[in-house]
Parts: sequence; structure tokens; C-alpha cells
Amino acid sequence: MDPLTKKQRHNNMSHIKGKDTKIELKLRKALWHKGYRYRKNYKKLPGKPDIVLVKYKIVIFCDSEFFHGYNWENKKKRIKTNEKFWIKKIERNMKRDKEITDELENMGWVVTFLGF
Repeated sequence: MDPLTKKQRHNNMSHIKGKDTKIELKLRKALWHKGYRYRKNYKKLPGKPDIVLVKYKIVIFCDSEFFHGYNWENKKKRIKTNEKFWIKKIERNMKRDKEITDELENMGWVVTFLGF
């Protein structure tokens, strides 16, 4: 059972950002101060990576550990509401992440994930 009301859960989920997350902003600031120049949300590459160091052929995805299935076998046991929906969604995300990673690596890119 979800400890939050439907309204609280809706409010929580509506504030989850797809780009310019705190971790992305911190990483971009650190890269910039070290002299690395990058592109953000680069649409020219599969998966629209969060940060791309074009000069070095490095892409960085800043992903939520939950939504992208990191440590999935343990985390999936903790899903209490709408279990079928979340398991299907997250496993689909994991499959898509693998396909995008394979495609980028075949193009010669180094792919890195930063989970939070």
C-alpha cells in the first residue's frame, strides 16, 4: 500500500524533471570549470544524451536509478502500488537503454551512466 494519498503521489510525480536535474547541473558546472565543453540533450545522437563531450566522443546519461532499473532485482520487490505497470515500464526502459548504448558504442562513442 502506498503511504501517500493519490493527490500527494500525483504532486510528487509531477515534479520529477526530465532535464536540468540537480545532478546534471552539478556535473555540467564541474565539467565547465575544468575546461570541458559539451552539448546538452544532444538531439543528433540516439537517446538524446544529457551531456555530450563531442571532442572526446563521450556521452553521459544522468538517470534515475529507479526509473532505469539500477539494482533492479532488489528495487522491484519494493514496488507496492500499480506493480504490473511499473515493472513493465522499467523493464522497457532498461531494454531501450541497452539498445541505445549498443548503438552509440557501435558508432564509436564511450557511454557513461550517472545514477541518482
